[in-house]
Amino acid sequence: MAELITPTTRLHERWLAARDDWGRGVHQDGSGLRPDDEVDSAEGFAAFVGKLRRESDPAIPAAAGWVHCSYWWIVEDDEVLGSIALRHELNEFLLEAGGHIGYGVRPAARRRGLASRALAEVLPHARELGLDRVLLTCEVTNEGSRRTIERNGGVLEDVRDTALGRLRRYWITLAGRAPDRQGV
Repeated sequence: MAELITPTTRLHERWLAARDDWGRGVHQDGSGLRPDDEVDSAEGFAAFVGKLRRESDPAIPAAAGWVHCSYWWIVEDDEVLGSIALRHELNEFLLEAGGHIGYGVRPAARRRGLASRALAEVLPHARELGLDRVLLTCEVTNEGSRRTIERNGGVLEDVRDTALGRLRRYWITLAGRAPDRQGV
């Protein structure tokens, strides 16, 4: 069964295989990977994993324009299947377009319910941060993500044109939700 783990250098080769499944240079929602991250070398990958860990640590000031964010990888038998990120708060951009939670599942692992289970497992972490509700967005054409969000209690607020394109914006209320920590 798949599980959520914090990013680790131990899975460098497996992470690269997942990245290559997406395609080099392709944006991977929830991964924290940015265009200037060098991840092919062991040193570059260690720096990338270190960056993800620092971004999750509220004791370390967030970079200008960014918010603290916790990252997990969706892993099964040491195979990296995807990732999910929980932003600890919203800035103006995230309120408009990005939301609190972003996730992505590599193409070869889709349609197995991994994103739905990962989202369900991350929602209690959002509650632990003191959030009463979380915002999630998806492209209007992304039916899989729409179903994932709605399956986890997402209520559509609106559809709007944003800097990221035309997005569906959903809120998930966390109060009264039973914890779901059974594994992805």
